Amino acid sequence: MRKEIKEIISKYNQGYDDLQDAIREIPAEVWDFKPAPGKWSIREIVAHLTDCEANAFVRCRKIIAESGSAVTPYDQNLWANNLLYESRSIDSNLELFKNIRLINTALFLDLNEEAWNRHMIHPEHGMVTLKEYVPDMSKHLDVHIKQMKRNLKAWNEQS
Repeated sequence: MRKEIKEIISKYNQGYDDLQDAIREIPAEVWDFKPAPGKWSIREIVAHLTDCEANAFVRCRKIIAESGSAVTPYDQNLWANNLLYESRSIDSNLELFKNIRLINTALFLDLNEEAWNRHMIHPEHGMVTLKEYVPDMSKHLDVHIKQMKRNLKAWNEQS
């Protein structure tokens, strides 16, 4: 396995620890704070991240098993509203997030080089290989961890 792929897998695998560390740094009383109307709370961000992981779980498998298949996008705001993100359990979401990451990491470690070049067709992004998609999942997590830290900062400024 090439060094580039090992680094992609390592960064992806580290994601759960990064998310858990971020949550530990934020007091529970901040979890439902919204920094502004229309912005997500930390609880909602964690629910969103878990649903993204669940979608990515399926997408990764489509890429690997059915290279060239189309995937459908989803409206994250409809998911947040209709799936009641504001009342989802952070602990349950973290557990599911962790398990998806563990299962995917084990699969990724078993893949050969050719599998990393398989792709999906996304209606908004076109052809996306597994080698491109997995780092995007890591970047997406990083963006939302920063958002959670901004929520904490806004809460501290208002207190």
